[in-house]
Amino acid sequence: PKDRHTAEMAAADIPVTYVPGRNGVFLAYAMAWAEMLGARDVFIGANAVDYSGYPDCRPEYFAAYEKVAQLGSKVGVEDPDGGAIRIRTPLLRMSKRDIVRTGLQLAVDYSLTHSCYDPDPDGAPCQRCDACLLRAEAFRAEGFQTDPVVERYRRMHAQQRRG
Repeated sequence: PKDRHTAEMAAADIPVTYVPGRNGVFLAYAMAWAEMLGARDVFIGANAVDYSGYPDCRPEYFAAYEKVAQLGSKVGVEDPDGGAIRIRTPLLRMSKRDIVRTGLQLAVDYSLTHSCYDPDPDGAPCQRCDACLLRAEAFRAEGFQTDPVVERYRRMHAQQRRG
């Protein structure tokens, strides 16, 4: 959906943008890679706040997946008391504004990131989907007139028009 108000986003059950198994696929790859590297922590940037409604963005889902990591990995079976892979979700309960603020404190270059579900062919965010609207609202709340990635694409397109 596009051009919805936040009240409409909150009223929806599971959004039409839900991708079945998406976070499970990410976690399966990350868990396998972590075990190969000897890492014990897998981080995922999922967020359950600000109207997401995705079933695989809930704390219960990640707790269950951590159990899967323990039961389905060599390290989890051989050392269940200390070696199991842990699923870390540092952004899960943060508001979008808090995520933006934390990223700014960590010097994240937000012009290199976006959350868009329907980007243009060149990668520019659509600025109309729920993810774009929530992100823009978070940047405005932090004093930005424009989302940094939108500004980057505007500059890039202006340079292309000038030749």
